[in-house]
This record gives sequence, C-alpha cells and structure tokens, in this order.
Amino acid sequence: MLGMFLRIYGTVAGLAIFAVFMPRAWMAATHEMIGLGKFPDGAIVDYLARSVSALYAFHGGLLWLLARDVRRYATIIAYVAAAGIAFSVFVLLLDVSLGLPVWWILGEGPCVLAISLIVLALLAKERAQWR
Repeated sequence: MLGMFLRIYGTVAGLAIFAVFMPRAWMAATHEMIGLGKFPDGAIVDYLARSVSALYAFHGGLLWLLARDVRRYATIIAYVAAAGIAFSVFVLLLDVSLGLPVWWILGEGPCVLAISLIVLALLAKERAQWR
C-alpha cells in the first residue's frame, strides 16, 4: 500500500516537469487566470518558477525510486515524510504572510501535511508487519 501511495504521489509531483518547459506566455496566462494578477517580469521570476517545478519533478522521481523497495528505504521514506511535515508548516506560514488566496493556502501546506502524515502512517503499518 505504501509503495502504491508513493507512486501516486510521485506521479503527481512529477507532472511539474511540464512547467519546467512551459512557454512563459502560458505561465503568465495561468498566473492571471487563477487570480494572482499580472505575471511579474524578470529573469528571477522565470528562474524560480522553473527551478521549483524541477525540484517537484525531482521529488516525484525520488518517490518512485523509494517505492521500489519500501523496506530497504524505510529510513529515507521516514525522512522524506518528516521533511514534508516541516515543509508544510513553512509554506503555510509563507503563504499566509504573502497574502495568497485562501484556496492556495488550504491547498498547499495542509495537503502536504496530510500526505506526509499518510506516508508515516503507512510506513508504521508496513514496519509492524515486518516484525
């Protein structure tokens, strides 16, 4: 069950690879369509959008690798889930401080927290079966 969950999560995260190569005009249109205003100009904006997307895709690939042998990689899976919990708190505070829309705030930090807690719960269940 944990392996399947990691593959699903990895696939969703991996979809961010498309944003790495997305034309800037599409990024700007999406930014405006979801109500975040005019997409800012500047190389740093493009760099951050693409590099964060690449990191999400990298994370998705890592999850797929971990899913191949959850027993062998249990410690790394636990670390990834714990890091996800810390990350969820950070992005929740960041999103609130930036005044992002409520749907964004609720859809990012709390979702990452829930996913990370599910991973930890599934890992605990797997470990109990190994004994």
